[in-house]
Amino acid sequence: MPRRGEVLALVQAGGQGSRMDVLTRERAKPALPYGGVHRLVDFALSALVHADLADVWVSLEYQVTSLDDYLSGGRPWSLDRNRGGFRRIVPQTGTGPATESGFAFGNGDLLLRMSADIEAFGAPTLVVCSADHVFNTDLAPVIDEHVAAGRTATLLTSEVTRKDASDNVVVLADGRGTVTGVEHKPSRPSSGTVATEIFVYDTAALLATLRDLRRELAGSDDGDSGIGDFGEHLLPRLVEGGQVAAVPLTGYWRDVGQPGLYLQSHRDLLAGRVDVFDHPGRPVISHWPDRPAARVRASGECRDAVLSPGADVGGLVVGSVLGPGVVVEKGAEVHDSVVMEDCVIRAGAVVRTAVLDEGCEVAPRARVGAESSRRLAHDDDVTLVGRGSRVAGDVAPGARLEPGSS
Repeated sequence: MPRRGEVLALVQAGGQGSRMDVLTRERAKPALPYGGVHRLVDFALSALVHADLADVWVSLEYQVTSLDDYLSGGRPWSLDRNRGGFRRIVPQTGTGPATESGFAFGNGDLLLRMSADIEAFGAPTLVVCSADHVFNTDLAPVIDEHVAAGRTATLLTSEVTRKDASDNVVVLADGRGTVTGVEHKPSRPSSGTVATEIFVYDTAALLATLRDLRRELAGSDDGDSGIGDFGEHLLPRLVEGGQVAAVPLTGYWRDVGQPGLYLQSHRDLLAGRVDVFDHPGRPVISHWPDRPAARVRASGECRDAVLSPGADVGGLVVGSVLGPGVVVEKGAEVHDSVVMEDCVIRAGAVVRTAVLDEGCEVAPRARVGAESSRRLAHDDDVTLVGRGSRVAGDVAPGARLEPGSS
């Protein structure tokens, strides 16, 4: 592994996550819970820490306070050092050209806006991770191989269905793993091999390419560089140089940035298809809640379920994940759902194929959602209930309740 100061890691955690609808009205997408006690940002931070990277920056833009308390200055990941370690990056204005200050217009554009800081740090290698994917892979050998081979960039890839590939960046490579082309969210993808949004870059080559693109593309009055997301211009330009490699990511990976994908990944977890928590040497580190142990009462029954600390079950829970402090009263039922922290499901209420945000209450005999007839979760099957809502009647399958609804 390269020495300290030779590799800088950046977690891009600023996305608004608009496709998650009411669940990201009041939080950044990387702050969404996963598996009860974790947050999506945990996966990227944990992977970087386990690769022995000493300098990890987290870029925040949308709903910054929703992540700040949780990140705690990097303390849960032992990144709170006197020298180096954790650094929080937020948008600034007046720091340079319009295309290098203010809010970014995509994750590729964000790298341009951070280019002065990245250059000043001086690390020859940059590792960039998105913060809304579920994965746990050993990045150390990937970084070592990238540096030894003198590559411009290394992309970690995963195999998905052609349907899912159309929502991602498809990567085309030859038999040696050299990337020959990319397709940005194609309507008809050439393959199911997609970029996982985990990249290792040669810093100098990246910065030079970003500045070339800015000169070629910038032309709007709002400071938009035109670079957009990494798959639009940045990756295609880097690939032209012939020094970009694709490396298959080992183990489970899923983009959970849509309601159906989010619920489906929790189904995968319950079915034993998610291996991210199966590596004792690479645990997924989180900021644990201070809660007592979960409790299942005499009237309670749990089948194929995950219960977080502080959960109290007196009813029936099937194929569901309950967050910290969730109460399911006697006579209540929860099926095929994700119920976040401090929700209460009152007696006689039934919740099916739904995601309930924190602090919701489902009143006695209320009905939320319905069983889906499809094998895979689709966005329009999943009922979403925003934070702090109180549900007293029936909520149709696929409905969206804004935070604070009653």
